[in-house]
Amino acid sequence: MNNAQFYFDRPGNEPAFAYTEGTAERQNLERELARMSKQQVEIPLIIGGKEVRTGKTGTVVMPHDHQHVLATYHKAGEKEVRMAIEAALEAHKQWAIMSWVERVSITLKVAELISKKYRYLLNAATMLGQGKNAYQAEIDAVCETIDFIRFNAHYVSDIYNDQPHSETGNLNRIEYRPLEGFVFAVSPFNFTAIASNLVLAPAVTGNTVVWKPAGTALLSNYYLMNIFKEAGVPDGVINFIPGSGSMIGNIALKHKDLAGVHFTGGTNTFNHIYKTVANHIEHFKSYPRLVGETGGKDFVVVHPSADADEVATALVRGAFEYQGQKCSAASRAYIPVSKWDSIKRRINRNMKLIQQGDPKDFCNFVNAVIDDKAFDRIMGYIEKARSSSDAEIIFGGKGDKSTGYYIEPTVILAKDPHFITMEEEIFGPVLTIYLYKDEDFEKTLELCDQTSPYALTGSIFSKDRYATVKACATLRYAAGNFYMNDKPTGAVVGQQPFGGSRQSGTNDKAGSYLNLLRWINPRTIKETFLPPTDFRYPFMHEKKCGC
Repeated sequence: MNNAQFYFDRPGNEPAFAYTEGTAERQNLERELARMSKQQVEIPLIIGGKEVRTGKTGTVVMPHDHQHVLATYHKAGEKEVRMAIEAALEAHKQWAIMSWVERVSITLKVAELISKKYRYLLNAATMLGQGKNAYQAEIDAVCETIDFIRFNAHYVSDIYNDQPHSETGNLNRIEYRPLEGFVFAVSPFNFTAIASNLVLAPAVTGNTVVWKPAGTALLSNYYLMNIFKEAGVPDGVINFIPGSGSMIGNIALKHKDLAGVHFTGGTNTFNHIYKTVANHIEHFKSYPRLVGETGGKDFVVVHPSADADEVATALVRGAFEYQGQKCSAASRAYIPVSKWDSIKRRINRNMKLIQQGDPKDFCNFVNAVIDDKAFDRIMGYIEKARSSSDAEIIFGGKGDKSTGYYIEPTVILAKDPHFITMEEEIFGPVLTIYLYKDEDFEKTLELCDQTSPYALTGSIFSKDRYATVKACATLRYAAGNFYMNDKPTGAVVGQQPFGGSRQSGTNDKAGSYLNLLRWINPRTIKETFLPPTDFRYPFMHEKKCGC
């Protein structure tokens, strides 16, 4: 193959289609939504490139119409998990030594297929299967997925081209090997792009992957897997095994060849993964790399100088886009008493304009939450607020799961800054607000920092630069992604690398070179051109040395 030194330039971000009425892209998406709504697909496991059907099945339904079955999927058993691990280890032998340019070329073809050939298919699957409206699906399933791939090609170039200094007489270099073993990728329901990146980021650096997708995102994830295959990802490099997370994890996390875990999901689940790996640490061939992005209790702090319209818009978008089912969704807000009436009026005006329903209706800003379990959990928090003297529901608060898992966008006013909905992750369309005295701004910053165990995203709204700088300093460790005068959601690949610390994860920043470094096992190689032939150093030839 071509042995030229290759470099992938920094790309631009994939432009998002607007899907305005009457446009060709709107018509194409509507046709795909109609077609997909009328069919029911069968989703097999894909192990070593082969489709595997176990006969133990589950269903994929529309969150907004849970009687409508989109797909039937096969569940992996213990035998299939072990098959997937063996397939990954076998594929590693060739994939690990393939030129990185070839690996990157395959992933870039994935991006092109999504951008040109499968844009509407992937969007429709995400809308129907995961309950996203057209805009949320477009920026996720298409644009962010493509951005991860194209920017990772650029970041890999930067990493591989970084070589050490060599002095006269020797040559130093670094070989950027993949990890030794397989990577276990566990993806969430809420972002198609995250699922893609959890498997492709390790793969592009030469690793092979056992992928456990979320059961509630299987339609889009299955189509992703087929796109990977069409792009030329070799058999066994990525192995797709839906099924019980506890059963699959119990096998994968204890396997001696586990090289790493790439995870996005709940904090409790990641804590369990960490403990399982730690309890078997002597058993592994290498120390597994654990990369996780977990929960959040994301905040918005409002200074008395803030603009009420800007704050109200940010709160409604940040808290209720995709029904609050983003790790970064605004979940708690601290608002000064002096600004509350004006902000409340504007929130009320915005809430009256929100339409909720089927994602196929492009006028709906809010759709259904993902499943019955999520509905019951979220409504449980709302009921706690309804029955408490320390909180008041001022907007929304109703839910109905008779047809779809619909919960009204809900705003709670908490009298106690430590009320449960101010502290615990809800992962739904619920925003809790605490009002503070204007003169207590700095105390409120400290309160915000100390209230939650999470540290994913947060924002400050302020026209006072001193107050903004103070907030940035006080909340230094409270958020891995911090926003000034913006909602705490919407990180863009290549612009705002994403991740948090504390109980929000390992902060390895998906969408940057930092994440890719976790999937590389470097080897330093030194070549000496003229090795010495005498063990003695020059000063040892002096007479007093007796030499």
